[in-house]
Amino acid sequence: MPIPASSNDEGRAPAGDPRELEDVFTDELTAREAELAGAVTEQYVVQHPHGLREELEELHEEEVEQTLLEQLGGFSGLIYSSLPVLVFVPVNSLRGLTTAIWAALGVATAILIWRLVRRGPIQPAISGFLGVGVCAFIAYRMGEAKGFFLFGIYASLVYSGAFLVSLVVRWPLAGVIWGVLNGHGTEWRSDRRAMRLYDLATVVWAVVFGARYLVQNHLYDSNSTGLLAVARLAMGWPLTAVALVVTVWAVRKAGHLPVSTAKTAKTAAPAESADSARN
Repeated sequence: MPIPASSNDEGRAPAGDPRELEDVFTDELTAREAELAGAVTEQYVVQHPHGLREELEELHEEEVEQTLLEQLGGFSGLIYSSLPVLVFVPVNSLRGLTTAIWAALGVATAILIWRLVRRGPIQPAISGFLGVGVCAFIAYRMGEAKGFFLFGIYASLVYSGAFLVSLVVRWPLAGVIWGVLNGHGTEWRSDRRAMRLYDLATVVWAVVFGARYLVQNHLYDSNSTGLLAVARLAMGWPLTAVALVVTVWAVRKAGHLPVSTAKTAKTAAPAESADSARN
């Protein structure tokens, strides 16, 4: 015959599996922590709207830089792209063209394997390997060391032309590429201010590629292979960094945040508006 529960037992949870009780306690604690965190965040937004805006802008700029650098393989990718050239020129002077070609290909292969092992961005690594392969093939077919730089010289000419043409047809490539990378589409073209900003960034990229072509093509015609290598390195990632800085500035001024930052800004906007209304 079951024993009825006493009045003192009312409201008590029945004894059960300790693990179940622990799970219940953990869920309640997690919910409480989330509630407290939300309250603290809301209070901070109300009390420090300008500080939050500054933090969002900093986060925005960091995400813009990260997105653009990821497409180039990061800072390490920019440096890795210089290593085959650093190997090719001295080896060509010491051991001849054939050895220099194999040395450059060997370095490019090692970089590709290293990036794959480290699970870094694959696309920039593969593109770099194929680029070195094309340069090595041209140098081999020409039988001259300066042929190793010919592909890069005319690639710069094509890129510069593409950026200039995009300005003429009113589709600045800096804005188009950024829109594709972050899903902003082409609505920004109806904003004159955004168009001017992306025009400026596009002009900078066109100047960078145009300068590379003019300087390196002159050195190529002068058969100055050593200086050509120096120009290739000096006008490589340093000028790319300058163009990236201008592009980040243009994107920031245009207000085209990456998706994650845009969601954060939209969440904080109502709180700031409410605070402004109260004031």
